[in-house]
Amino acid sequence: MNAAEPTRLDAPQTHARLRVLDANANRAAEGLRVVEEFARFVLEDAFLAERLKQIRHQLAAAVACLPPLERLAARDTPGDVGTRISTPSEHHRPTLDAIVAANLERVEQALRCLEEYAKGFEPSLAMAAETMRYAVYTLAEPLRRSHDARERLRNARLYVLVDGAEDADQMARRVEPLVHAGVDVLQLRDKRLADRELLERARILRRITAGSRTLLIVNDRPDIAALAEADGVHVGQEELSVHDARRVLRPGQWVGVSTHTIEQARAAVMDGADYLGCGPTFPSGTKAFQAFPGLNFLRQVAEEIGLPAFAIGGIDASKVADVVATGMRRIAVSGAVWRTADPASAAARLAGQLASGSRDVLSAHS
Repeated sequence: MNAAEPTRLDAPQTHARLRVLDANANRAAEGLRVVEEFARFVLEDAFLAERLKQIRHQLAAAVACLPPLERLAARDTPGDVGTRISTPSEHHRPTLDAIVAANLERVEQALRCLEEYAKGFEPSLAMAAETMRYAVYTLAEPLRRSHDARERLRNARLYVLVDGAEDADQMARRVEPLVHAGVDVLQLRDKRLADRELLERARILRRITAGSRTLLIVNDRPDIAALAEADGVHVGQEELSVHDARRVLRPGQWVGVSTHTIEQARAAVMDGADYLGCGPTFPSGTKAFQAFPGLNFLRQVAEEIGLPAFAIGGIDASKVADVVATGMRRIAVSGAVWRTADPASAAARLAGQLASGSRDVLSAHS
């Protein structure tokens, strides 16, 4: 007999298999719905919510091969001994993360049961269950990272890029007022410096930011970020992948990713990025670009992606309102701060504009 053909079973075996398949189809669908609601209402992430919805619909299509009347006839909730078995952990979900973790595990186990009990019985269901199980595994990390990043960057609005200056002392004098002014994130970006100098500058910035609310990110170099004990690294589309950067970083350090299209933003989410840089939005005096995704790209990200995202590229005080109007609440800047007579005051002004803009948007929707 061909291994792909359904096995001929007697009535009791058919009934038993249908009972297991029915229970696990329901369990998987319920768990997927719980996680989908987390993506939809907690993360407010249309992209991840849509991916979960797709799996839920794939599940419904896959189990449609089971005869509906026979499936219902096999269901016996009052006679299910499992309904009388419980553990204390089932009734304890202290955090949103715990709810998601428990339900992802529930979905994975249910899909595995569907796969095993459908083998030789309904081969198409077995193959579909395996495919869905791997899809759920792939979504687990983006869901976890999106929630963690939203919590850690909840109040982060202003991200400032800084170079190594002419020497370490000059850099320290330039940066210290920004930290005191409450800049949320500093990124060290300097292509001129030799590795030892870059590491020295990163360690100085780490000492300056230690104990403050300001996070420290190193551009492109996960090795420098790890040695300096920075909060993370930022990579572009041509640099190391998120996966490879994490192999160099210490546990708990972040990876931010530059994105220029909505497809790149989606890919970064699935790769497990901790935050996004989105742009370039406007022409910049700091860096040359061949194309500008502009405000439309920011709007796409704001509508679809729940992962924290910073608009970047040519943004100054005169353009913050345009950025906020797209739904973006965070910006990354360089020239808007450093090309002023008083960088700390310029940073404080930008932070105030972002806070005011966010309040205005909230008021408009209340």
